Amino acid sequence: MNKKLIALLVIAPLLVSCSGQKKSQYHEEWVKDTNGFDILMGQFAANIENIWGINEVLIAGPKDYVKYSDSYYTRSHINFDSGSITIETIAGTDPMASLRQAIITTLLIGDDPGNVDLYSDANDIQISKEPLLYGQVLDNTGQPIRWQGRAASFADYLIQNKLQKRTSGLHVIWSVTIPMVPNHLDKRAHKYLPLVRKAAEEYGVDASLILAIMQTESSFNPYAVSNSDALGLMQVVQHTAGVDVFRMKGKWGKPSRSYLLDPANNIDAGTAYLSLLQKSYLGGIQDPVSRRYAVITAYNGGAGSVLRVFSSDKDRAFSLINGMSPNEVYQTLTTNHPSGESRRYLYKVNQAQRSYHRY
Repeated sequence: MNKKLIALLVIAPLLVSCSGQKKSQYHEEWVKDTNGFDILMGQFAANIENIWGINEVLIAGPKDYVKYSDSYYTRSHINFDSGSITIETIAGTDPMASLRQAIITTLLIGDDPGNVDLYSDANDIQISKEPLLYGQVLDNTGQPIRWQGRAASFADYLIQNKLQKRTSGLHVIWSVTIPMVPNHLDKRAHKYLPLVRKAAEEYGVDASLILAIMQTESSFNPYAVSNSDALGLMQVVQHTAGVDVFRMKGKWGKPSRSYLLDPANNIDAGTAYLSLLQKSYLGGIQDPVSRRYAVITAYNGGAGSVLRVFSSDKDRAFSLINGMSPNEVYQTLTTNHPSGESRRYLYKVNQAQRSYHRY
């Protein structure tokens, strides 16, 4: 079975709060939410497999926008990490018309994903006056694409000059691939810089760290989703970080999906979560560099798991960390943390942050 499909059908384990404590009053609700999301993802993946075939299952992820249309026979895929856009169709009737419409729609999508359902073929894309990809894609004349007329002309050019054909099982797949500009990542970072600076000032978190987290989590993809239902630019999970942030703000419950998919809310929530980690859950770490390494790792795997790398006793863990140099803390977290993902996460975020210090 396709590896992506397998990953989607495996029930993700329930996450604990970033404080390391399960909240029993939410536990039953978390199970319900998690099981419901798994069922949704399983059904959606099965729909795709039934239509496209077992080797053609493609579903949205943190750095991949994937949107189906045309009764699932056409799809658009933006890889925000590699900077490539692929639009393809297996439509049996007038595939070029389906391809053309999908190209136009993809080039003009807005940057507010709140009303877009990536787990259906609903035609709910809102064409924006300031498209998400504006300036990140240039047409065949070297111009950015803002309006429908230019998008349509570029679609015609692509179909006439860049059309590709392949077969998969019984299907003929027609497609075009559009490269994004080389500095597409930096362009998206600049787009969200005002929101990042506002959150950085409000919560006392370095803007460079926020940007590095965003790059690592989503490559600045506002439509980012994951198979554990982490949402948005900073991949905030409703029932863990979301609950903690709402409590911090004096609110009850958890943020909704639409709330967290709003870029402003997502950056605010993710930054508030970072501030909780650095000021509260990991505030006992005295050296600011050591604390930053711990906060980065905890953003991925929880503060409790960070402290347990050093000792099962929280106070002793703080004492041991405070007796180490920042380099020793970094080496310990990148070699001894039980999660390979968290070990790599610290390395990736730390590397990314260096390129954002100018902000």
